[in-house]
Amino acid sequence: MVRTIRKTKSKKTKKVEASSSSNPAVASGPAKVWQPGVDELEDGEELQFDPEAYNYLRGFSIGWSCLSFDVVRDQLGLVRSEFPHMFYGVAGTQAEKAPWNYICIFKLSNISGKKREPIPASAVDGDTDVDSDSSSDEEDEEINEDTKPVLHLKKVAHAGGVNRIRSMTQKPHVCATWGDTGHVQVWDLSSFLNSLAESGAPAPKEDDIIHRHLPLKVFSGHKDEGYALDWSPLVTGRLVSGDCKKCIHLWEPTPTNWNVDPNPYVGHTASVEDLQWSPTEADIFASCSVDGTIAIWDVREKNKPRMSFKAHETDVNVISWNRLASCMIASGCDDGSFSVHDLRQIQDPLAAHFKYHKKAITSIEWSPHEASSLAVTSEDHQLTIWDLSLERDAEEEAEFRAKMKEQANAPEDLPPQLLFVHQGQRDLKELHWHPQIPSMIISTAIDGFNVLMPSNIDTTIPGNTDATMASAEP
Repeated sequence: MVRTIRKTKSKKTKKVEASSSSNPAVASGPAKVWQPGVDELEDGEELQFDPEAYNYLRGFSIGWSCLSFDVVRDQLGLVRSEFPHMFYGVAGTQAEKAPWNYICIFKLSNISGKKREPIPASAVDGDTDVDSDSSSDEEDEEINEDTKPVLHLKKVAHAGGVNRIRSMTQKPHVCATWGDTGHVQVWDLSSFLNSLAESGAPAPKEDDIIHRHLPLKVFSGHKDEGYALDWSPLVTGRLVSGDCKKCIHLWEPTPTNWNVDPNPYVGHTASVEDLQWSPTEADIFASCSVDGTIAIWDVREKNKPRMSFKAHETDVNVISWNRLASCMIASGCDDGSFSVHDLRQIQDPLAAHFKYHKKAITSIEWSPHEASSLAVTSEDHQLTIWDLSLERDAEEEAEFRAKMKEQANAPEDLPPQLLFVHQGQRDLKELHWHPQIPSMIISTAIDGFNVLMPSNIDTTIPGNTDATMASAEP
């Protein structure tokens, strides 16, 4: 049950202090690999990220810290791979005082990066020394500083802190918020998104204005606040919301509004922490709970779940339903472990279990472009990216090390499925892959947002991705 975030004003965008790839064996690397979440930094020590590890990396702030945000789908292209990039998002704040909270609608443009080889040619061929590599890195830093992204904000007043915010797939300008006041609200943010789309340079102090805007719908039927919220990817306007009193309510769209069923789905014995609709079956959704279980529901059968199984020994904080391999659900829990469950195996759905992270999992999400890839955030201040199709190959490892000028002593227990480790943010809370920009991940933490594109996860787009994404476009 990991939710709270210290309510402090975020600082201005700052350089990320600690980020690292899971592939430590590069020529200029240290002999001993610093282990995230294990090794402690001494007084005065600071980790610096390797520019070769990223095609793009930037931080930005929208004011107060955010517990939740979402990427807003746009009409700039279904699959975009060329820089510069632009994206839209919505976020909800956790301000120091309730009246100071707002929904932030933002646009980040002029995202200019550089495609890199996963391993520098000099590291393998031995043609360039360490000093030359360092000089190249410094030049890259200067280029990045001269091509800073442009951030535009619009703020809408929100009663109380925002526990979770989600943009509708089919109508991205429609967003739902779960407030710490116990209300679920639906908003039409089209006017603000249109204003951002048409805007040039923001007027002085325009970003500081908090607009008054009425929601389309306010539901007060939950008995407590909650964090579970999800729009259906198949039925336009269908929504589910779950609360800390173990109740789940179904929202059905009408021509002008929503009807919320006052009789909840009750199958868990403790707080409902997350909800996910099936990517292939319109009437099926999944829930996870503090009781350690995952349940699969059919909206036509309210009496009990169609399927329920023990997923973890501690609170299940988050789940993600794989949209490219719909039999798979990933889950993360309070003890720092995460699992993958195969719903075809009814008696024992557990397909894989990982214990890499040292503290509670706060977010987990499958890649929208690679069926075997997922990303995870944890309270141990790490964002990790995994490819579950990988296995350790001793012969390949030996051949690779033979080409290196210096061997790095990588930890023996480093999982072969671990592709990338990103650091530098404190108290990470949520991440999302951008559904239209392959390999781009956005994450939120107590000290603001990061946008990252690791250089070792350039995506090969599946042949059916265009069709899949086109079906969800407004």
